[in-house]
Amino acid sequence: MFPGFTLEHIDVGPVRLRVRHGGSGPPVVLLHGHPRTHATWHRVAPLLATRHTVICPDLRGYGGSSKPPSDPAHTAYSKRAMAGDVVALLDALGHPRAAVVGHDRGCYVAMRTALDHPDRVTRLGVLDGVPIGEALARCDARFAARWWHWFFLGQLAKPAERVINADPDAWYGGSPEVMGAEAYADYRRAIHDPATVHAMCEDYRAGLGPDRAADDADRAAGRRIGCPVLFAWSERDDMVDLYGDPAAIWRDWADDVRAASIPSGHHMAEEAPAELAALLGDFLAGGPAAVSRPG
Repeated sequence: MFPGFTLEHIDVGPVRLRVRHGGSGPPVVLLHGHPRTHATWHRVAPLLATRHTVICPDLRGYGGSSKPPSDPAHTAYSKRAMAGDVVALLDALGHPRAAVVGHDRGCYVAMRTALDHPDRVTRLGVLDGVPIGEALARCDARFAARWWHWFFLGQLAKPAERVINADPDAWYGGSPEVMGAEAYADYRRAIHDPATVHAMCEDYRAGLGPDRAADDADRAAGRRIGCPVLFAWSERDDMVDLYGDPAAIWRDWADDVRAASIPSGHHMAEEAPAELAALLGDFLAGGPAAVSRPG
């Protein structure tokens, strides 16, 4: 995986991140989602590395990165804390500013980085997600039926860890045929670690608590994302079914929003890497992303 890239562990203050980085040119940080590791980008990163310095960390709690102790308010796994990790990682690698792209849970970290540290983010890519506060404000029976795992993982009355750890392969799925043999092996090591499973649940608990509160506070204060934004969704996922035109939600948060769909299921970096890399490359180069509207 990742030919020509360096794999190392980098201290970023309270945690130590496992990071893969390589290439040359303007930097871009790629943030994975749940329950993946940075290895989900192994087909995309080399394509972008021809023109960019590509930085792929495991989020705190995920993969080979540190798993800090959880706290009653779940702030240790808040997107604000993870955004702080991204900025500290840029400092450690000597990059004053970078584009930040996130998929799934990583898109919330990317958004929070752009809002909390606007001077550090040149461009923002958000893939297969709308802001947590917006998703929860729109939550209805259909959302609860499809995304019930948000609430199962987020509750504490009957913690999800015991159920998941009984059979992580059955719970999380995945296959070497789709993910690639090395990426699948990396992912499987992660999901069989009870400390990682707990950290991933804490990520969702933070989503229902401090992350939603941060989004709601930003909306109330009228804070907006100042850099150009690319929103991309998977055509065989449920973004359009749930929200109609999910790009319209992002346009409530930023003035410059480009939108496009990817012909794939949810894990677009694994299923349609060439299409995703081409879309990201065009956006990162400053060109207009191909605009596609649902319906």
